[in-house]
Amino acid sequence: MNIVPSNYIEQEIVEDIKNKNLKKIITRFPPEPNGFLHIGHCKALCIDFTTAEKFGGYTNLRFDDTNPAKEDVLYERSIIEDIKWLGFKYKKIYYASDYYDYLYDCAVDLIKQGKAYVCDLSKEEINKTRGTLTEHGTNSPYRNRTIEENLKLFAEMKEGKFEDGSKTLRAKIDMSSPNINFRDPVIYRIMRVSHYRQGNKWCIYPMYDFAHPLSDAKENITHSLCSLEYEDHRPLYDWFINNVSIVSSKPRQIEFARLNLEGTIMSKRYLKMLVDLGYVDGWDDPRMPTISALRRKGYTPESIKEFCNRIGVSKSNSIVKPHILEACVRDNLNAIATRVMAVINPLKVNITNYNKISEKIQISNNPTIKNSKKHTAIFSNELYIESEDFMEAPVPKFHRLTLGGVVRLMGAYIIRCDEIVKDELGNIDHLNCSIVYDAENLGIKAKGTIHWLSRNHCKQIETRHYSNILKDGEVFDKDNLEKVINPNSLLKHNGYIEDYALTLPNKQLQFVRLGYYFLDKNSTKDNLIYNEIVSLKDSK
Repeated sequence: MNIVPSNYIEQEIVEDIKNKNLKKIITRFPPEPNGFLHIGHCKALCIDFTTAEKFGGYTNLRFDDTNPAKEDVLYERSIIEDIKWLGFKYKKIYYASDYYDYLYDCAVDLIKQGKAYVCDLSKEEINKTRGTLTEHGTNSPYRNRTIEENLKLFAEMKEGKFEDGSKTLRAKIDMSSPNINFRDPVIYRIMRVSHYRQGNKWCIYPMYDFAHPLSDAKENITHSLCSLEYEDHRPLYDWFINNVSIVSSKPRQIEFARLNLEGTIMSKRYLKMLVDLGYVDGWDDPRMPTISALRRKGYTPESIKEFCNRIGVSKSNSIVKPHILEACVRDNLNAIATRVMAVINPLKVNITNYNKISEKIQISNNPTIKNSKKHTAIFSNELYIESEDFMEAPVPKFHRLTLGGVVRLMGAYIIRCDEIVKDELGNIDHLNCSIVYDAENLGIKAKGTIHWLSRNHCKQIETRHYSNILKDGEVFDKDNLEKVINPNSLLKHNGYIEDYALTLPNKQLQFVRLGYYFLDKNSTKDNLIYNEIVSLKDSK
């Protein structure tokens, strides 16, 4: 296999293939079904799937469902949907809960070797005896129970003879180890919680550090690629692999820096809090960083994967600026989005010297594409323009419409504003304008070009504009949410869109001169809602 590695993970895999004579590279993506996947998971997804694919192998999807108190089939289904939407194809779906009998046997195997024992210390007592980074831990008084006694007690734990939290099974390793993870970690606890797949079959559940490496071994995973916070757990990962005698497969763990996006909440626990307290409209609210929210907002799989490609694979934790992700989205949409005209803050314009009923104007669907198709927009004497495209008292270098000034209407005429008509409160009701461009173009020039809509050939819409759910400079504070939550993270506008857009209901659109938009899932025929995906330019 002649593979040219592009990062240190691939380099190590190349060496493993050479030294271990590996025939097939198998990775896994092991999410816990306790929340929706978010943008931070996308880096792990890309690394797991693309690495295996590059080496001609495959990736398993395995749900780490070992904590039934927090898990639900709703999350499982959302994870499957997100992975498929991103375009990743897994070999097979597995569940850690399907390995419970096997994991129990692994635990029994450790007990029989004298490498695990039943402990009666409470969680608080275990934490107190674990020691610190500078002090050794203290042996549990139950550490020297006989193998026979431990086997009997562990079996009785499984049978439900003890109260929750009254006993645990701990690996017997080294309470003086400089790696605190080695100080007799808990590998099973008693917890009477119904499992969303297993029901009430079990009242003892394995801990992640125990279940994860042994599940990898069960599936013959060759490389367990995970984020950097598990680096200190790697010796424990290897210890379980090497000390459970019924395990023959020897997977290898390699870590990478996780994705941290500046100003973005990356904790599923905190995201769930926002949902439960009603600060957002569900897990797929476009202000959330979840994959389902990005999908609803209008992001594309290609842009998300390109973002992960741009930030690369490293072992150094860093914080990525959100504008890098937005740039990837913007680049992708610029190439694929159909251009349509929409007005978000409408101002009425009457063309006083236009004598036709209407006429057809051709608008390019995407000028970046050679020989792009065009669509028809209708021009008439009653128009909408953006309120921001007119100034009664213009500032310097304002090249749009002013009283007595001229502007070009995109694809159509040059007009001059002749009169401002105001209502009784002094607000502008409409503008009276005249066409000053004729067939010979008699020296008339306009510095600015604006878009427009025929008032009789458009549809009313609502546009939604999103910003960070947190105020600038704030971090998530679960005890002071009112202080840190941005009250203006969602702004709504009532505007209009050309009729042609209604023939493109499920595509990303560029509202010319405004930004990229996507039809929201809650839209109806009579209530069209468009989410702003990203602006045309990076404001930062």
